[in-house]
Amino acid sequence: MSKDAMYHQGSRQLQDQFDSRRIADRLEQVTVHTAFTEADRRFIEGCSMFFLATADEQGRPDCSYKGGMPGFVQIQDERTLVFPDYDGNGMFRSLGNIRVNAQVGLLFINFEQPARLRLNGVASLHEDDALLAEYPGAQLLVRVVAERIFPNCPRYIHKMELVEHSIYAPQPDHTPPEPAWKQMTEFRDALPHGSGGQG
Repeated sequence: MSKDAMYHQGSRQLQDQFDSRRIADRLEQVTVHTAFTEADRRFIEGCSMFFLATADEQGRPDCSYKGGMPGFVQIQDERTLVFPDYDGNGMFRSLGNIRVNAQVGLLFINFEQPARLRLNGVASLHEDDALLAEYPGAQLLVRVVAERIFPNCPRYIHKMELVEHSIYAPQPDHTPPEPAWKQMTEFRDALPHGSGGQG
């Protein structure tokens, strides 16, 4: 378990205000774990998206959507997961934050059979990782060592149906098309050199 307490003073004040300290402590005791279970693996590796929360060195937050084909997030061992960084808009807000503040939060959601899983951990960026070869189109690999893994009540998750996977999601034997915004005159001359329009 992380050396830091699950709840800080702000959490405790609100728990006391709403008489939820007992259930908060019980949820920590019963549901929070540091090693991935087989159920965690199936859930995470079955997801085609997740949300990544990061913060810069001053603690200013950012949250981004990460998508790919199911299996693009892999559990490597009982504490470590990996995911690729695919070509995006070139801003590198999330990964830039990881460079200066390795603490991250990941939220995995299944909208078709409502369920969600949260993970807090320490992330690192890898440019020469052997696993990069398994991810066509990946620029970097992100490794996250879990400090806390815990499910959340799914009652407020709206049930939605996946219509189709994005044509931009990298996968073997598929070259994603260039996104339309990269062809706009406002951006075309600012794209990275030698990237064939990648940014």
